[in-house]
Amino acid sequence: MIIYARVIVMNKILVLDTTLRDGAQGEGVIFSLEDKIKVIRALDDLGVDYIEAGNPASNPKDAQLFKYAKSGLALKNSTLVAFGSTCRVNSSALNDEGLSALVESGCGVASIFGKSSRYHVERVLMCTPEENLRIISESIAFLVSRGIRVFFDAEHFFDGWLYDADYAVATLIAARDAGAESLVLCDTNGGALISTISAGVSAAIQKTGAHIGIHCHDDAGLAIAASMAAVEAGANFIQGTINGYGERCGNANLCTLIPNIAFKLKRQCLDPEKIRLLTPTARLISDIANLSMNERAPYVGRSAFSHKGGMHVDGMLKNASTYEHIDPEAVGNRRRYLVSEMAGRTALMTRLSTIAPDLEKNSPDTIRIIDMLKELEREGYSFEGADGSLKLRVLGALGKRRVFFQVRDFHVISRLPDDNINAQAYVKVLVNDQVEITADEGDGPVNAIDLALRKALSRFYPTLASMRLKDFKVRVVSGIGTASKVRVHIESTNGKNVWATVGVSNNIIEASLIALTDSIEYMLSESL
Repeated sequence: MIIYARVIVMNKILVLDTTLRDGAQGEGVIFSLEDKIKVIRALDDLGVDYIEAGNPASNPKDAQLFKYAKSGLALKNSTLVAFGSTCRVNSSALNDEGLSALVESGCGVASIFGKSSRYHVERVLMCTPEENLRIISESIAFLVSRGIRVFFDAEHFFDGWLYDADYAVATLIAARDAGAESLVLCDTNGGALISTISAGVSAAIQKTGAHIGIHCHDDAGLAIAASMAAVEAGANFIQGTINGYGERCGNANLCTLIPNIAFKLKRQCLDPEKIRLLTPTARLISDIANLSMNERAPYVGRSAFSHKGGMHVDGMLKNASTYEHIDPEAVGNRRRYLVSEMAGRTALMTRLSTIAPDLEKNSPDTIRIIDMLKELEREGYSFEGADGSLKLRVLGALGKRRVFFQVRDFHVISRLPDDNINAQAYVKVLVNDQVEITADEGDGPVNAIDLALRKALSRFYPTLASMRLKDFKVRVVSGIGTASKVRVHIESTNGKNVWATVGVSNNIIEASLIALTDSIEYMLSESL
């Protein structure tokens, strides 16, 4: 019997996701208005308590988003939060455009940040410590008087606490007394040590008696550990982003932080059934952001529960808890056994049993499949990260591979670049005794043949419209110089699932075509 850590519900830890605000400040992260709406709906399905959607006063896109939300963005589980800052130095909250925009956003909750570091007050705001306390107090009181719940983000709190602890706490007290519902301590520079986080949170709770939150950046690689330390010290409110997106090195990654709090600290932050949506949510938002998923990410990466070494696989088959710290299904992931020369027959049989459950370890079919895979590996194939091609080869060896189409002919023409279109591809395919001949243009020969192939097949299989190539890798596996044999490994997605296939040839175009046809065939076999 496998026993994994169970969640023991004590007092709930609230979760605020700031992917659309702080996460959007990360390099390479760009969300359109439509993207933002998709992300909001995904986070709502995940069940986070609060979604910080942006600053309505900072740019037209955010203003448009809040206008759209105000007109009817119905959320089932989450509350939308608008972000802004305290009013300007030597000005009134009543006349501040940013605060007015928060009111007009229609959100019932606002996060506003203010300086908690005396050093920053004097060197950045260029005002007196007393004036900073005034603008914190006035800004929060103004929003509260308009019926808005306020979270106060104490910017640079931990640096400020080390510099002048009394003043850092004074900013919290000013925010609390003005009506802030939660005081969020921010490690804005992302460099605070765990001991500093623990001591700072404990001091804030002791001095203010308020509801304390934590907001960490990952510049020292400590955002997850620091956030957990804050919770252990008494914080009941965590902030972070999906996949750790954010400025510089990113924010605390909620895809790691949420299950750590649930399964390691045994505190409820999301409904356990919602946590099962974590992996598909991480992948969906990665896809929306058009960024490659970190496949070695804890909990949600494809490698998080992948097993390769023979001893590991043997232990897993006897008791999964020997090499897995939680059940992968608890976060919506799955266990994978990698096929390689290191895995041994036990690991290979475990993988084959998921493809063909009737196979026996010493049956003629099994021996023949193993010999076939060894020969393919000798030719340069590697199925370690190409589950799609592995499944097709095994089904083919058993006579169970369904033939959806055949590529009868193809050729590719490359030419000088012209508006990023520098290649043309022609393909001739056979589908159910019908011949389809199609040509297309692309950015490079592989892109061109990918587009032409799917264009030719889409008339027969409309579902291919949702498929796209996600990653493409080429590696030389044998030979000398340009005559070498190459292995092409590709990842494809339909927006929900990701699968990998492989092709090997002396001709890089042919190797690519093998991997592409495998990818299309695998998708069709899984969906039809």
